[in-house]
Amino acid sequence: MINRSFSNAFAAWFISLVFAASAAVAADAVTAEELVAPGAKVQRLADGFAFTEGPARDAQGNIYFTDIPHGRIHKWSLDGKLSTFREDSGGANGLFFDRSGNLLVCEGGKRRVTSLAPDGTLTVLADSHGGKKLNSPNDLWIDPRGGVYFSDPRYGSQEGLEQDGFHVYYLPPGGKPLRRVIDNLVKPNGVLGTADGKLLYVADAGDGKTYVYRIQDDGSPTDRKLIAPVGSDGLTLDEQGNLYLARNVVHVYSPDGKKLAEIDVPEAPSNVCFGGPDRRTLFITARTGLYATRMNVAGQ
Repeated sequence: MINRSFSNAFAAWFISLVFAASAAVAADAVTAEELVAPGAKVQRLADGFAFTEGPARDAQGNIYFTDIPHGRIHKWSLDGKLSTFREDSGGANGLFFDRSGNLLVCEGGKRRVTSLAPDGTLTVLADSHGGKKLNSPNDLWIDPRGGVYFSDPRYGSQEGLEQDGFHVYYLPPGGKPLRRVIDNLVKPNGVLGTADGKLLYVADAGDGKTYVYRIQDDGSPTDRKLIAPVGSDGLTLDEQGNLYLARNVVHVYSPDGKKLAEIDVPEAPSNVCFGGPDRRTLFITARTGLYATRMNVAGQ
């Protein structure tokens, strides 16, 4: 059963914390203790799902997320209302909006990456590499040029695998061929880059590590460095470059790899993203529920 009665409480909670967040210290002075807005707690917005994943915000700050076993994409709007955005989602997992408002989807069940236009038109962006079907695209990020990075592991049944392992791919803009750009991880999962397109973060969930790469002019990641000894499911970044990793709790690391904080969630979190009109609400998908808390820092 979806918890819809929380809508009014969420709206009141959100409004009450906006002032506290806006009155916070300057962003470059934020400390570990000041990351979360004063008085803010992790609140459950909705529950009754099978397994939530892939939160992504649209241009207005609404949040879209997936319920993988039920094959649905849901929308949590700014007024605190939950709706079903899409049925028969192809086992949708990770989501990301491009600048034109198209929703890019990792359809793990159908083993492809697609783009869903505002008018409902669906376009398949990638479903194979080297003449062989992808494993199960999991998470993705769009760079400033319009290129798409995505991870391609497989969870559950390993039947029917055609690729020679679990890798990270890059689909360059302009209709250029899909390229495999990272092939030395155990099981890559969360993928995200910085807003300026200079750095790429990849979580190796299979090896319990998260790495940061420098992105070269052709989109290839290089100069791999360990940023956190945590292999998360999903990840996000705030405006100061702090990294949020969803693994048992939400781990927060500074840009230089220093552990700053942990955010406890009633259920083990699977993914995170910033949303709301000011991008200061941290949304957390966690097993059967959608959660949120207010932050003093905004998402990038």
